Amino acid sequence: MSTNTLNLNDQLYQYYQSVAFREADVLKDLRLETQNLEFFNMQIAPEQGAFMAMLVQLSGAQRIVEVGTFTGYSSLSMAMALPDEGELYALDISEEWTNIARKYWQKAGVDDKIELMIAPAVKSLQALLQQGLNNQIDLMFIDADKPGYQAYFELGLQLVRKGGVILFDNVLWGVMWPMIR
Repeated sequence: MSTNTLNLNDQLYQYYQSVAFREADVLKDLRLETQNLEFFNMQIAPEQGAFMAMLVQLSGAQRIVEVGTFTGYSSLSMAMALPDEGELYALDISEEWTNIARKYWQKAGVDDKIELMIAPAVKSLQALLQQGLNNQIDLMFIDADKPGYQAYFELGLQLVRKGGVILFDNVLWGVMWPMIR
């Protein structure tokens, strides 16, 4: 399985990486460590992280919710793009995987911007609503268990402000995957 988003051969992909974006060393180190894990393909590709960081900066996001953190590549990409006073709520169910994320958040100096919530995502999203974050989130990234997407989206609509952004990863897997095999 490819570890990049685009279906390019290695030589072309390396060229693309050299001109399209710059991956910070801490992100590269995290990506390489994650490649040694059994479920490494759950990590987003570097170009996705760069795109998400650009969206954070372009939108002026101050508050982000990430549903599904895994080892933290996407949360690290976005937290590094947040202003100093920005905050990111990272929602996941795995202590094991998010322990890796915490290590890299600390290395990058963004751990103070990130609040990790270990619980089923619906419970964490409801907790954010109970904390009064209705219409207070600028950007939400949903990349967790695909059957839960509808519930995450519905709760996200209550959290994300008007004009905010909701990103979904692999939204077409269930629909398109059998057709493109």
